[in-house]
Parts: sequence; structure tokens; C-alpha cells
Amino acid sequence: MLMAHPAVLTNLIEQYDTLRILHAENGGPEVRRRMDDVAYTLCVATGTRDIDAALVAARHRLPGARPQDDSLLTA
Repeated sequence: MLMAHPAVLTNLIEQYDTLRILHAENGGPEVRRRMDDVAYTLCVATGTRDIDAALVAARHRLPGARPQDDSLLTA
């Protein structure tokens, strides 16, 4: 599987977080559509199927993350 560059993942996480705040405040269909697009891109970039898993996987791939710590992934 191809791995997204950490800079790309950082940008996608920031976009998703910003859009989530905008959606909570104004909830317009355009914001929701963009949020869905960014969520899909994060899922593809991390090889996951849902946004929560994508966010965890993306954050684990960022510099400074502790890749040996998988405590967030165990249920």
C-alpha cells in the first residue's frame, strides 16, 4: 500500500477538523459535502473504511507519534 506523506496527512487532518467545526456552527450542505470529501480522502490515504479509524491511523503516521502504542486501536 502506498503511504501518504506526513505533510499531506497533517493537511487533511487540519481540513477535517476545521470543516467539522464549521459544520457544527452553520451546518450548510456545502460544508458537509466538503467534509465528506476530506473524510473519504483520509480513508483512502490511510487504508481505512471510516473516518474515526482514518484519523487515528493518520495521527499515528505523523512525526512524533509513537507507532508502538496501539492502545487506541484495541477495543
